[in-house]
Amino acid sequence: MTQTPACPPPLPEAEAEDGTEVNTEAENQTDNQTDNPAENPAENPDGTENPDWTEAEADLEPASPAPALTPGQAFDALYAFAAPALVRQTYLLTGRRELARESVERAFQLAWQRWPEVAVDRDPAGWVRAAAYEYAMSPWHRLRLRHRTPEPPPAALDDRRLLSVLLSLPPAYRRTVLLYDGLGIGLPETAAETEASTPAAAGRLLHAREVVAARVPELADPGELRLRLTELGSKESLRTAAKPVVVRSGSERRARRWTRAAIAFTVLLIGSTAFTLRTAPDHYEAPQAPAATISGVPPRSGSGPLSEEEQEIRAKLRSMFQNGPERLRPELR
Repeated sequence: MTQTPACPPPLPEAEAEDGTEVNTEAENQTDNQTDNPAENPAENPDGTENPDWTEAEADLEPASPAPALTPGQAFDALYAFAAPALVRQTYLLTGRRELARESVERAFQLAWQRWPEVAVDRDPAGWVRAAAYEYAMSPWHRLRLRHRTPEPPPAALDDRRLLSVLLSLPPAYRRTVLLYDGLGIGLPETAAETEASTPAAAGRLLHAREVVAARVPELADPGELRLRLTELGSKESLRTAAKPVVVRSGSERRARRWTRAAIAFTVLLIGSTAFTLRTAPDHYEAPQAPAATISGVPPRSGSGPLSEEEQEIRAKLRSMFQNGPERLRPELR
């Protein structure tokens, strides 16, 4: 059995018989790429330079990424996009212009306080809308003095009828019809925002449409109702909310006040607890038994009124020296 001799490793450079060097494998590949016009787009097949190649390569280069927005800039953009429409929507829920503006400002203040949560939300505008609706429909507003008197209704008769019908609905039904018919939000999303099941939201929507159709027959069509709701919100001269910078500064001031109040309450609680521990008894004291009458013992009684002789003696004693040797040395008679 014979063994085949191992092949020697290839030499990096080989010399021909006439002494000239032979190109290596890397140089051959380079020459092939240069000779093949299909693999070298910088040149045309005839060997001339391709002027369009540079422009095409420039177009294919990735564009520089846009600078990221700061939290303040992102909040301002969301405010400019959603605040004006949100004021009109909240007016349809409450029928009060100032309450609508205040609700939107409070909602955006809360959004700025929780901006890390709102910024990554799937629908930041929906988050602020839900907060504004919750604040606007709070029953505590009935206790405020300025909300006990009704505001002037819309000028047009049709607008007054529609707004009165909306305000006559329960708050949950009013919110459902505004989200679904007014804003065109889907039924599952409407149910989620109103914290109800989808069948419950559908029932509220159908009941609200029946009430509206009974009192305003021309709005029985959902498309016409949506158009009228949009027109009613846009016709009213509503004062826009404050600038986003003012809203952000107001949110920060409110947060500082709540923080100081929490610190003061904590200090007061700690102080009252320390005072209670300092003054509270540290052992048990049995209560005193009630007094009982014992037979055979005369009752305690005080001295009666002084007689005339006793009063004279008392006056004489009071007129004598109260201290000194005369007080200690008896008089000889």
